[in-house]
Amino acid sequence: MKISFIAGFGPITRDEGARGFWGDALGIPLTEVGPGYWGAHELAGANAFALWPLAHAAQAVFGAEAWPADLPEPQAWVEFDVASAAAVAEAVTELAANGQHVLTGAHEEPWGQTTARLLSPEGLLVGVTYTPWMHEEP
Repeated sequence: MKISFIAGFGPITRDEGARGFWGDALGIPLTEVGPGYWGAHELAGANAFALWPLAHAAQAVFGAEAWPADLPEPQAWVEFDVASAAAVAEAVTELAANGQHVLTGAHEEPWGQTTARLLSPEGLLVGVTYTPWMHEEP
């Protein structure tokens, strides 16, 4: 089998609060595709797929090898790229103003990506990022 691309990704939701997080807080343009089934089919697809060890995620978010016991361990990660490093910082301000608990504010990673992270209601580790090499023209 040869996978061509990631056709879709999304959390399995448990209540309507998820729509508020993904649609309102993150601003993903969701439309109701079916009863209780919300989608954003015009949102551009993934440029990376990776198996991220929990210890590495804990190090990236908290600077520790273990995930904090008082937070749910994430089951997956997803990153949403924005137009610039400054836009990551603006997103953090907007998310915090809307009551979202931001785990790490905007900062530049050693590899040059600017990131901020938070947890979704379903326990996904969500990144708001600026990845310069993904914005470069081929």
